[in-house]
Amino acid sequence: MGRTSDAREKIITAAQTLIELRGYSALGVAEICKAAGVPKGSFYYFFESKEALALAVIDEHWAAQKRDWTRILGDDAPPLERMRRLFEATEAAQHAGQQTCGTVSGCMFGNLTLEMSNQTESIRARLQEIFDAQVDMVEAVVLEARERGEVTVTDAHAAAASVVAQLEGQVLFAKLYNDTGRLSPLWTNCLAILGAQAPLEAVASA
Repeated sequence: MGRTSDAREKIITAAQTLIELRGYSALGVAEICKAAGVPKGSFYYFFESKEALALAVIDEHWAAQKRDWTRILGDDAPPLERMRRLFEATEAAQHAGQQTCGTVSGCMFGNLTLEMSNQTESIRARLQEIFDAQVDMVEAVVLEARERGEVTVTDAHAAAASVVAQLEGQVLFAKLYNDTGRLSPLWTNCLAILGAQAPLEAVASA
């Protein structure tokens, strides 16, 4: 049983790496199995299709990202400080990826949204759920900041959606230009979206 479980994880890990580097559509099952070092029969033992594997990869990636977001946004620090740390962590992750493979990989969820959302309903629906969850997590922080009088937005949910959208957009630009410097406006843009009460310099150095 240990070998069987290990094969599944190898397939998911290999598929995630390949999807991040090349996208989903260009990949074949044989290539994924070769990268994972497992026979093709193992693939169909665990996954009925490449689409089923993609959903497993998405779930695995979201589980890891959600843990990171929960740790950062659920910290005891002031709410805007937590938001800033989320952006810093995003920039650091993109920079680390660039150092490893030579290019900015971008966001897997954003990349798959652009590639697959009009083609595969199950993937589109799963990505919607993930982005909705991200917005809910950010909204909780926005509400806390508003209670403290630090931001002026009236519609916290819409503001949170805008924060997530600009995060995705800047990551997309970083990928397009292969330049993590494109992520530097994230924090300033966030403060503007939220209508931060304190001067930007003061909040940024908090």
